Amino acid sequence: MWELSWPAVLAMVLYGLNVFLDAVFVGQLMNKSALAGVGIAYPLSQITLGLGSLVGTGAGTALSIYLGAGDKSKLHNLLGSVNGLSLLLSLPYTVLAYVFAEPMVRMMGGTGEILAYGTEYFKVTALGSVFWVHGLAVNMTVRGEGKMKTAAWMIALGLLVDVALKPLFIHTFGWGVQGAAWATNAAMLVYSVVGLLYFARGRASFDAVWSTLRIDPSIRKQIISLGMPGMILTIMGIAQNAVVYNAVSSQGTGNDVAFYAACNRIFLFMLTPLFGLMRALQPVEGINYGAQRYARVKRAFSLFGLVGVAFVLPFWLAMMVAPNAVLSSLLPGYEFTAQQLLDFRIYILVLPLLPYLFNALVLFPCLERAKLASVVALLRQVVLYLPVMWLLPRLVGVSGVYWGSTAIDVAVCVLALVLVNRELRRLGERDVETSAALREAPAG
Repeated sequence: MWELSWPAVLAMVLYGLNVFLDAVFVGQLMNKSALAGVGIAYPLSQITLGLGSLVGTGAGTALSIYLGAGDKSKLHNLLGSVNGLSLLLSLPYTVLAYVFAEPMVRMMGGTGEILAYGTEYFKVTALGSVFWVHGLAVNMTVRGEGKMKTAAWMIALGLLVDVALKPLFIHTFGWGVQGAAWATNAAMLVYSVVGLLYFARGRASFDAVWSTLRIDPSIRKQIISLGMPGMILTIMGIAQNAVVYNAVSSQGTGNDVAFYAACNRIFLFMLTPLFGLMRALQPVEGINYGAQRYARVKRAFSLFGLVGVAFVLPFWLAMMVAPNAVLSSLLPGYEFTAQQLLDFRIYILVLPLLPYLFNALVLFPCLERAKLASVVALLRQVVLYLPVMWLLPRLVGVSGVYWGSTAIDVAVCVLALVLVNRELRRLGERDVETSAALREAPAG
């Protein structure tokens, strides 16, 4: 488990740290309006990561299939398709995002100074989108090869560049939020180049043609088909953020927007190791289910859940006891009210339950019950989230965002665990039947 888990967890933590440090540097070196602007604009920049995930998830999965089948022709043409699709998808996005940056940030709830900061940040991220898309796509292709450690170190190198350049660009050069975005663009450029160098120097386990943009039609179709679910999740995430930020903006003040942006960055950062554990759990569950080792499937779900809780719990306890300390890292000099600190505690209250929810979303497809995962995900992200986040803040004010979010997650966690219990009980029954059949076989 450790060999599978730590590279995946490290890769996700490094990515999450990259996102978190964006907020830390802007909050520390600028002001709360700048943090609010970056917070509102960042979900829009996630479109590039959605496009990168579309290409990368599809290519990584396709790579695994081609390696298993020994399809040398497809392997030979895969990287050209990744390069070409990354460019083909990112260029139209760059033009549209740059031209319509201001109305898009306004759609997210940006007004006044927050709108100005958010538009500046978003425009610059749009200019570097080709590196965001291609860097992520190539990295996920490396992961699809099974080289999680290599992928993690590529992310680490990009993070070092980002951390080194952010204070220089934001403060020393006086570029402000644009500097934060340019630093991230530079990191993504490094991320993309390092990925290409990996293939150019023959480090891959297959013959990869890296210096081409030629898109193989059959590979393109497979990449898009396999990667589309991740893109859909990204779009749903943007819709969620639009509803929430509009609710906070309309029911509160600029300070409330900045405070929610800080809370949300902290919460998302705490989720990144759980996403890593999800990636590590998937092959364990799938292989053991395919081999009819159902007892191991049940043990793996429980073990990975406990590891996730053990990882989150110390940080969760520290934040519950001293929320000021972590919030001040993003909002220095901010006077937190008692209500805001309560809202933050409510917002993170559900964290120790989430490892089991995320593991359930991995377990269901591995048990050939993918529809259950889709139902749970849609329930959390759309069916409950959008109406509750639209209505509750209008009834009780900004606090409704924090209380509503936690109530939804608790309800979905309970439902997921009920469904998991049912599916594992069925597995137990099948395990008994399999064992009985094996015992009776010699007598037959």
